[in-house]
Amino acid sequence: MMTSTMKAPAKSAYWAGLRDGAPFILVAVPFATVFGVIATDAGLTLAQAMGFSILVIAGAAQFAALQMMVENAGIAFVLLAALAVNLRMAMYSASLVPYLGAAPLWQRACVAYLNFDQTYLMSVSRYEARPKMTVPERFAYFLGVATPITPFWFVMTFVGIVAGKAIPEAWALDFIMPMMFLAMVAPMIKSPAHVAAAAVSVSVALLLVNMPGGIGLLIAAGAAMLAGALVEVWMERRAQ
Repeated sequence: MMTSTMKAPAKSAYWAGLRDGAPFILVAVPFATVFGVIATDAGLTLAQAMGFSILVIAGAAQFAALQMMVENAGIAFVLLAALAVNLRMAMYSASLVPYLGAAPLWQRACVAYLNFDQTYLMSVSRYEARPKMTVPERFAYFLGVATPITPFWFVMTFVGIVAGKAIPEAWALDFIMPMMFLAMVAPMIKSPAHVAAAAVSVSVALLLVNMPGGIGLLIAAGAAMLAGALVEVWMERRAQ
């Protein structure tokens, strides 16, 4: 077992991460379950949906890619949508380098795979609060945060798939996906730049709703990012 090979300080850091990550199970369970349900409703097989969750392990990117699949988008557009949603992971990785860059390759590979919002946010907060942590302790803490979340993401995806197969087609679950996106996005709209980005994305998406293969959604996403950036620059200049 991983913890049995850790030294005492690293083991202590691991259990601290496990404790701090446990509350996020309450988030992973409903999101993973709903993903399993709508993945089945979208026509994915058990192997495809489970492979999706295991390989990608990124809720927002999975929902974005699945939405593009439902829109019958080409594989290139599906990948672009998932990449656009997950661009923040590149920033997460860059900010983790000062703390975990000296770790062995296999540990950095684990961090890359398990690097999602919860593990990143909790770990960086811990590292900043305790700058004297060693690299093994930092890795152990990161792994601890991921330990309770990751298995539940996989298991509840499976539960959602099984539940989705039991739901009659007449119930039509198409409305679930936009509701999930609203649940994820709404709490993040906190500034005028966010409001502008949301307004532009909705407007452009509605104008381009008849474009084939989900192209309209990608154009709307690009327009939203541009609008948000312009408003942010304008606000900074105004503040100066």
